[in-house]
Amino acid sequence: MDLTDSHAHLDDGSFDPDRAEVMQRAAEAGVRRVVVPAIHRDSWAGIERLCRDYPQALPAYGLHPIYLEQHRPEHVAELTRWLKDHPAVAVGEIGLDYFLEELDRERQRDYFEQQLHVAREFDLPVIVHARRAMDEVTSTLRRIGGLRGVVHSFAGSEQQAEQLWRLGFCLGIGGPVTYERAQRLRRIVASMPIEYLLLETDAPDQPGAGHRGQRNEPAHLVEVLRVVAELRGDSAENIAAATSANAATLFRRD
Repeated sequence: MDLTDSHAHLDDGSFDPDRAEVMQRAAEAGVRRVVVPAIHRDSWAGIERLCRDYPQALPAYGLHPIYLEQHRPEHVAELTRWLKDHPAVAVGEIGLDYFLEELDRERQRDYFEQQLHVAREFDLPVIVHARRAMDEVTSTLRRIGGLRGVVHSFAGSEQQAEQLWRLGFCLGIGGPVTYERAQRLRRIVASMPIEYLLLETDAPDQPGAGHRGQRNEPAHLVEVLRVVAELRGDSAENIAAATSANAATLFRRD
C-alpha cells in the first residue's frame, strides 16, 4: 500500500510523548507521506524541524483563520520571507471559518486573500479551511484566479463540490466519511471524479467511526481508505494509488 495523508497536524503537542511511534505506525500502515500544515507564525519553525527529522513529513506554512488573535499584519510579509528560505509543498492552512461567531470576518478575509496572493507568487497550492463559508471561499478562489489546491475536510453540497472541481481544486476526505450518518458526503465521494480526491486524517482531530473519542493519527488513514473504496466499488489498492498520485501532482517538490 502507498498512501498519502494530505492533512495532519503532527506538530500538535498531543504527539510530543510518542511522535516517533506515531510515525512508525503510519509507515507500517502504508502511509508514506504526510502533509503537515501550519496554524500560526509560531508553528512554522517547529514544523520545519519536524519535517527535517521525519523525511516522510512535508511542510506547509500559513495562518489558520481560527487562530486569528495570534496573527499580526506583518506575519503575511514574514510568510513571504519564510517561504524564500524554507521550501514548502503548500501554503496552508488558510481559509475562512464562519462557524465561530467571535472570529472577525473582515480580518479573516484579509488574511485569506493576502495568503492566496502569496501562494500564487510562489506557484504553490493552497490548503483551505472552509467551515460554514464554502460559497465565499469558492468565489474568492475564482475571483483571484491562478490557484490550485485542496479544500480540506470538505463538508459542502454536491453543487459546491462541482464548483471546486471546475476550479481544479481537490476535496480532502477524512474521518467524517466513515460515519454512516454522513449520507451527503458519502454520495459525493461515491461518484466524484477520482482525480480530485485526496485522503486525510486531520490528526489529532476528526477520528473515524472506528476510533471515536480517541486521538487521531496518520495510521488511521486506512479506515478512511477502506470506506472510500467500498463507497466507490473499487479496491483499496486502486484508491490508494490514485489518491497518492493526486497528492504527488498537487504537492510536487521541484
